[in-house]
Amino acid sequence: MKNWKTIDYFADEALVSDPYHYYDDLRDECPVLHLSHLGVVAVTGYDEASEVYRRTDEFSSCNSVVGPFAAFPVPLEGEDVSAVIDRHRDQLPMHEHMVTMDPPDHTRERALLMKLLTPRRLRENEAFMERLADRQLDEILRTGRCEFIHAYAQPFAMLVVADVLGVPESDHDRFREGFGLSRTPGKLGDPDEGGAENLNALGWLDACFTAYIEDRRRSPRADVLTDLARSTYPDGTTPDVTSIVRSATFLFAAGQETTARLLATALKHLAEHPALQDELREHKERIPDFVEEALRMESPVKTDFRLTRRTTNVCGVDIAAGTPVMLLNGAANRDPRRFESPHEFRIDRDNAQAHIAFGRGAHACPGGPLARAEARVSLERILYCMRNIRLAEDQHGSPGARRFAYEPTWLLRGLSELHLEFTPAATSG
Repeated sequence: MKNWKTIDYFADEALVSDPYHYYDDLRDECPVLHLSHLGVVAVTGYDEASEVYRRTDEFSSCNSVVGPFAAFPVPLEGEDVSAVIDRHRDQLPMHEHMVTMDPPDHTRERALLMKLLTPRRLRENEAFMERLADRQLDEILRTGRCEFIHAYAQPFAMLVVADVLGVPESDHDRFREGFGLSRTPGKLGDPDEGGAENLNALGWLDACFTAYIEDRRRSPRADVLTDLARSTYPDGTTPDVTSIVRSATFLFAAGQETTARLLATALKHLAEHPALQDELREHKERIPDFVEEALRMESPVKTDFRLTRRTTNVCGVDIAAGTPVMLLNGAANRDPRRFESPHEFRIDRDNAQAHIAFGRGAHACPGGPLARAEARVSLERILYCMRNIRLAEDQHGSPGARRFAYEPTWLLRGLSELHLEFTPAATSG
């Protein structure tokens, strides 16, 4: 059996299907552990990860999406590398998005996004979710089977975000096509903007929202896009069009992938536990508890990163300035010191909502309430429309010999495909 001292977390394919034994080995050694062969400090403990998330003055988010592969043009030397980070962070991938920003820039950009995700807007969006869920299900119910992620989870999650941002429903099919989620799957991107020279696969999305925002600034209307175009920073200044567009595209990028993975995890578990389907149909009020436990068990973001600004200490472990810190959310959410029998799925777990699937502190996912609502509405409608939801054995094997493929990435945790069979409710006995 491989040893945690030599496993390459970023390349070992065995960890894609099941990283949890590895996480346990790291935590058993120490919840804050130097992995010299990877050049990182791995944090697998719940309390320890929560502490790092909160200490934004000592741990920068500049490397959140690239981890130890963040390349600076000068060495990160000395007891405090804050000046180097701040001087060169614009050379790192995704530096223009809030996920990699630190206060005060992050605070300013997040405030812009939160003006969209108000309780009132989310309530309005929920009515759209219900219509959309039924429409998506109508497309697949007749067949009695589907590949759930492409047929439902991804287009549903994407179009929910589109509605939050006020994209007119008349443009929704264009967005489905752009994300490669049309009813007849095609290539990614707007056909008018394709070509080998287009290195930004989502360039069409930037172009769409630039056009929307510029149009609403010229000719305001009574719609959400106008509210977005007129939004201001907390100090009253008006952001440029590019900043607003980045907020919109960030919500698409961060929202739809994680929500689609959450939905797939939930349906996989329901398919493997038929009695739970009946329980949740009879007691819809328990669906939110089910969603929280699904988030805890299979955190869609399994790895996040920070870069240590100043030499510091976390729970008795010294960490030198310039050290990448690997926050393993998927491990923290199965920390036995926080969650009893952490590898068991328990719908009645009384502290499941304490998970950090959405991060913690200043960078806690702003779309968390939206994702929860999407999952709840989807499960309510799916359980109403379907009976006897089960895994397709021709794709996933028989009980006791199941096989699943997961996305080969060390950042996210999610199934590549989920093939389901079911009986439409109208024809169920």
